[in-house]
Amino acid sequence: MRLALDPDSRLPLYAQISDHLRDSILTGNLRPGVRLPAVRTLAASLGVNRGTVESAYAKLMAEGLVASRQGSGFYVLAHAPGEPAAASRSGDWPAWQGRLRYGGYEAMSAYLPEASRQTDWIALDGGACDPRLFPMDEFRRMLGQVMRRDGSASVEYGEIAGYRPLRVTLAQVLASQGIQTGADSILITAGSQQALSLTAALLLVPGQGVVVERPTYAGALDVFRARGLAIHSVGVDEEGMDMEALEEVLVRHRPGLVYTIPNFHNPTGACLSGQRRRQLINLAGRFDVPILEDDYVGDIRYEGRAQPTLKSLDPDGRVIYVSTFSKMLIPGLRVGFVVADGPVYDHLVRSKRCHDLATCNLIQRALRDYVSVGRYSAHLQRSCTVYRRRRDAMLAALERHMPAGSSWVRPKGGLFVWTRLPDGIRASDLLVKACAEGVIFAPGGNFYLDPEKGEGCMRLNFASNSEDIIEEGIRRLGQAMGRR
Repeated sequence: MRLALDPDSRLPLYAQISDHLRDSILTGNLRPGVRLPAVRTLAASLGVNRGTVESAYAKLMAEGLVASRQGSGFYVLAHAPGEPAAASRSGDWPAWQGRLRYGGYEAMSAYLPEASRQTDWIALDGGACDPRLFPMDEFRRMLGQVMRRDGSASVEYGEIAGYRPLRVTLAQVLASQGIQTGADSILITAGSQQALSLTAALLLVPGQGVVVERPTYAGALDVFRARGLAIHSVGVDEEGMDMEALEEVLVRHRPGLVYTIPNFHNPTGACLSGQRRRQLINLAGRFDVPILEDDYVGDIRYEGRAQPTLKSLDPDGRVIYVSTFSKMLIPGLRVGFVVADGPVYDHLVRSKRCHDLATCNLIQRALRDYVSVGRYSAHLQRSCTVYRRRRDAMLAALERHMPAGSSWVRPKGGLFVWTRLPDGIRASDLLVKACAEGVIFAPGGNFYLDPEKGEGCMRLNFASNSEDIIEEGIRRLGQAMGRR
């Protein structure tokens, strides 16, 4: 197989391989039923490690282009008629399309949701809660009430900064968490992902430095890569980001932003200790660097005392606070918010207008009513009870089915169990075997700047499945780990 890899490309090697094979499949050069080269053979011919080829094959499996046959290898599947013209990357496109610059958009995580749509697979890879717990009928009635009450005003664009009564309500909720703010410092966004993107675009120019935890949220890495930023990573332990290592990075690189997930860190579940929170605020003041605090599931706590948010400890407006309703309610709701002070807030509002004018007005109005009458807090309490049971079910299943050498930490909140694999088992290799067993997880490499560094770990979501499905999923995963 002739395949020229570019080690200097911003496109990862596994993606270059999968792109080449995808083009060959969709253009008919690799026909249905053809057996792909063995992983070991292709890796040796390309001069890459086996995990790189395994990741490429897993991506193609998730896209429904190839299938794994136990003991036989990987085979090309039939695809829908007409698909080559729509999906091929190498067809007769105008030359200007070939000049498009890869901007870091194709993280390994991008193919996992597609894989999760395989109906007979158990998905332990997701990043959200269980939307089936959301009271759909109640919220549907609330939408109707809003439309009857507010009429055409409910479906107009609305304020760029967001529906003001919702912002007032959020300010009251945040005050109970120690964040003293007002409606004029809160910007409603299309989920926290948009908030991260707006903030990075405002504060940083291509080539400027940003500090992240190692590992960290894959979606944040995508944003920072796409912006062309110099990403510096700092290790995480059971008390969160390493402050001594952070200080070294601040001294050496003088980055323009520190991005952190202090509560139930994604993916490890760690919580930044109270002492380190104060250290982080002090370091930000000393080096005059802003902090982007991503509090995506801070309310989903099962045990222990809550630590103050970084924003509540912020004496001079240096912390930009981001949170979301999407994780707790339903992922498709796409309502998040930013709390910022002074000129930063004003510029974020202007930038928001350039991106999408405003977040859905109708949804904001219904959400404000839902939160203000106490339904949200009741839903949060009910959901936490369910998710605590599911966490415990996953921890018990891991004890029963994981092989010796596996380890994990009991999370006090959040959605995930971060699991370390036994020596000799690579996450990318395991993912291929797990797909064959009908279960999928998020491989650790998704959350690292260098995916190779995460090959010894995987992230498991316990919130999105019932306890019996969790048990079966972990059983299948243990079976995959026993395969040779």
